[in-house]
Amino acid sequence: MKKPERILLVTGRLAEPLVRKYCKGCDVFVTPVSVAAFLTPELIARYLRRAGIRSEDYDLILIPGLVRGSAQIIEDELGIPAFKGPRNAMDLPQTLKALREGFSLSRERPADELFSFDALKRVEDIRNRTRNRRYIEKALKRPWNVLIGNLPAGRDFPARILGEVADAPRLGVEKTIEKAIYYLREGADVIDIGMVAGESNIDFIEEIPEIREQLRERGFNVPVSFDSLNTVEIEKALNYADLFLSVDAGNVEELVTGKPIVLIPTNQREGFFPEKPRERVEFLEKLKEKALNLGYKTVIPDPILEHVPHLARSITAFQLYRERNPDDVLLAGVGNVVELYDADSVGMNALLAGIAKELSINLLLTTEVSAKAKGSVRELRRAVDMNLFEMPKDLGLHLLILKEKRESELKFEPAEKVIEAKEKQIELERVYFRIWIEGGKIWVNAHRGTEAILTITGNEPNAIIDTILEHFEISPRHAFYLGRELERAKTALKLRRSYVQEVELFGEFYTGN
Repeated sequence: MKKPERILLVTGRLAEPLVRKYCKGCDVFVTPVSVAAFLTPELIARYLRRAGIRSEDYDLILIPGLVRGSAQIIEDELGIPAFKGPRNAMDLPQTLKALREGFSLSRERPADELFSFDALKRVEDIRNRTRNRRYIEKALKRPWNVLIGNLPAGRDFPARILGEVADAPRLGVEKTIEKAIYYLREGADVIDIGMVAGESNIDFIEEIPEIREQLRERGFNVPVSFDSLNTVEIEKALNYADLFLSVDAGNVEELVTGKPIVLIPTNQREGFFPEKPRERVEFLEKLKEKALNLGYKTVIPDPILEHVPHLARSITAFQLYRERNPDDVLLAGVGNVVELYDADSVGMNALLAGIAKELSINLLLTTEVSAKAKGSVRELRRAVDMNLFEMPKDLGLHLLILKEKRESELKFEPAEKVIEAKEKQIELERVYFRIWIEGGKIWVNAHRGTEAILTITGNEPNAIIDTILEHFEISPRHAFYLGRELERAKTALKLRRSYVQEVELFGEFYTGN
C-alpha cells in the first residue's frame, strides 16, 4: 500500500478537541456518539455513508483504538483502507508519523499495542542474530567475548542475566529447581546457585547434576554458576558448574580451572577490600594477571558494585577498570544495590542496566530474596532489551509500571447540578465474603456466620462478581464494595504485591504532608 496522504480520523464528541489538537494534516469526522469506545465498525460505516464519504475522498480511515471489532467492515463498505489508531488521542502524532514512514497498522489491534509488539519483535530479531552459529563462532574469536557453558557473552552479545537462587541448600533440590524455572521464564540466561555462608553445603553440591538434568528435561539447557567463597565447596563443584563466583586473593592459588571464574578484588581470609577506586582497580588487575599466570583460562573481573552510600565510588571503579581494560568481560552484582535500598526496584534496575550498557558490563547478577525485589529479573530483562537500542525512550516497550509517560488530557464538564457525596449507614447482610490471593489467582470465601459455604476463584473481577451474584442475593452497596476489593486484589497480583482485604495497596506518599 502506498503511503497515505489523505487521512480521515474518526472520533466521538468528547474526544474531538484532543483529536483535532494532535491530528495535524488530517481531516476529522465526529460521530454523534459521545464516547468513542461505544462506537462499532458497523456504526462508523453507517455514519460515514450518510455523510457522503466516497472511496476517492481518502487514502485511509483511522478509527479509535478502543472500538471493538474489525475495521475491515468499514473498508468493505466504503472501499477505503481502514485501520485502528491508538487508544489515546495523545498517541496520534506517533501513529501518524509511523504510518507515513511505512509502518503497517492493524484492522484488529490498536496502534499503540502494535508499537509494543513491533518493538519486542525488533528485540527478538537482534537476539536471533546473536544466536546464529556463524555469528557466535566469529564473535568468540574476539578477546572481548567468552563462552560460559553453551552461552556466549561479551561485547557482541546482549548483557546476560544471572538469577541467583540464594541459600539453595536451605531451599532443597525441589524448591531450587522451582525458583530456577521461575527465573528462566522471567528472562534469566544463567542460573546461579548460592551456598549458605558459614554452613556445610557439600551434600547439596552433589545434587547440582540432578538440578541441571531436571532443568534440561523441562527445556532449559542453560549454564549454571556456583556462588561460594568456600574453597572446599568450589573445588567440589568444579565438575558440576560452568562458572564460579567468587575467586579472590585468598583462594586464587587453590582453584586453578579451565572453566570461567569471576574474580573479585578482595582477600576474604584476611578481611581485605580496597575501598578507593584506583586502589581497587590496581589490586584487581594484579590479581587477574596472577590468575592467568597460574593457568586460569577465562577470568571475568567484578570490581564489586556496592550499595548506597558507596554506590558512586564503586561505579567509578567500574568506569576506571573499563577505561584501562577495554576488552575484559565484566560482571556486576546489581541485586545488592536493589535489596539494600527501600525504593521500588523498577527504576533502580532500569538505571543500573543503563549504567551497565554505558560501561559494557556484560553479566548482571541479581536475586529476588526480599518482597521489594520481586520481579527484578523481569525488570532487568526489559531494561537490557531497551538498551539494545541507542536511546531507551519512545521504543514501544518501557518500564513505566506505576507512573505514566504522559498525563491524560481528557476532561469532562460537570452537570448543571453538582452534589457532595454522603456515606450512609451500612446494614449487615446474612452473607459476607473474605478475599485473598494465592497461586496467581483471586480467591473468595462466602461465609454465613463462621462457616465458609462456598469458595470462588478466578483471575477476573467481573467473572467473580457475576458468579457471586448468581449464587447470592446481596445489596448494590455490597456488590460495589466487592467489585472495588476484587479490582484491588487484581492490581496486587499484577504488581506482585501482598493483598489484605480493606487495606490500601499504596501509602499516601504524594498526598501526605
